[in-house]
Amino acid sequence: MPDPVALTPALSLTRLLLRDFRSYADVTLALHGRIHVVSGDNGVGKTNLLEAISLLGPGRGLRGAKVAEFARHAAAGPQPWAVAGRFQGPQGEFQLGTGTPEGGPLERRVFRLDNVPLKSQADLAERVAAVWLTPQMDRLFQEGASDRRRFLDRLVWALEPHHAREVAAYDHAMAQRNRLLHEGKRDNAWLAALEDQMARHGVAAAAARRGLVARLNQTLEAGLTGAFPAARLELQCPLAQALDQAPALAVEDAWRANWAAARGRDAAAGATLTGPHRAELGFIHVPKGIPAGLCSTGEQKALLVAVVLAHAALIASARGFAPLLLLDEVAAHLDAGRRAALFAALVELPAQVFLTGTDAAVFAPLRGLAQGLKASPGILVADADFPVP
Repeated sequence: MPDPVALTPALSLTRLLLRDFRSYADVTLALHGRIHVVSGDNGVGKTNLLEAISLLGPGRGLRGAKVAEFARHAAAGPQPWAVAGRFQGPQGEFQLGTGTPEGGPLERRVFRLDNVPLKSQADLAERVAAVWLTPQMDRLFQEGASDRRRFLDRLVWALEPHHAREVAAYDHAMAQRNRLLHEGKRDNAWLAALEDQMARHGVAAAAARRGLVARLNQTLEAGLTGAFPAARLELQCPLAQALDQAPALAVEDAWRANWAAARGRDAAAGATLTGPHRAELGFIHVPKGIPAGLCSTGEQKALLVAVVLAHAALIASARGFAPLLLLDEVAAHLDAGRRAALFAALVELPAQVFLTGTDAAVFAPLRGLAQGLKASPGILVADADFPVP
């Protein structure tokens, strides 16, 4: 096994500052090494800490919360909030910050890179990638296709920073088309222009999803997830399937024609009934040959862990740095054997990792390898059982 201290990640968070973020009034943490264990009772702010770190990357964070929800509620009411981090990355040291704009409303959020305002989250995505696993994701196999689609898009975004822009542009054009059809405005030129945007951005989004699924399956087949069960992802999307048979421009032309022919049907339905916004992501437990939805809770958790570990390895290979890995209550539903396999995999993976749990003893195999923090309401202190490695 490699020396975990020697496996310095190409991307690491070395200092974290929180101001009036959720349960934290004022916290500054110096972070050392690759693996960090945060323990404490339920409700003391462990997940809040991981959420703060996730907000230093692109997107709405691991909870997908509204911006106004990040503000700490003091006696004077909700406070302007801020999260800032100092990173060491492939391009050297840099600082990222996000929070309430100066003098601005709590409903807005701004970003700064080395104290310079950032206009696009795509610029942020070029510097930082984060992957997470939360207890809420344990329901991924029982919830609707939209949740699995969002999960897939987060995986794509970490490798293709501009993917979110393609999805947003497609969704915006589709929403405008739906509104025109609902209002009975059959301006064919306007509808054609919107369908052209849907075709261009929709095919780009479908191609990125298709590419990620293929690459991730190759990584999973390589057996890089250790003792976790082999998983296979299946993308069910008509545009992705069309790309198996024809070049992108031909698929764009075909779907422009499909949406134009479906205007009457979609107007009656009040929605666009076909397209990449209806894509579904399937998970297969390879050894058993069954969908993840039919597996036990423990098997489902193990499959998710396998996918997240494989994704982190894929990012490290493709981008030259592994993502920040945020694992909230990851030991839940994992037996002792799989917990040991997880810890071994984390030691091997050159990624900075943050793990949370109510019982610090669960992470005992990581003593000497991990920096420990104890969480209590609004406070984080060093855990003497997990000294800085």
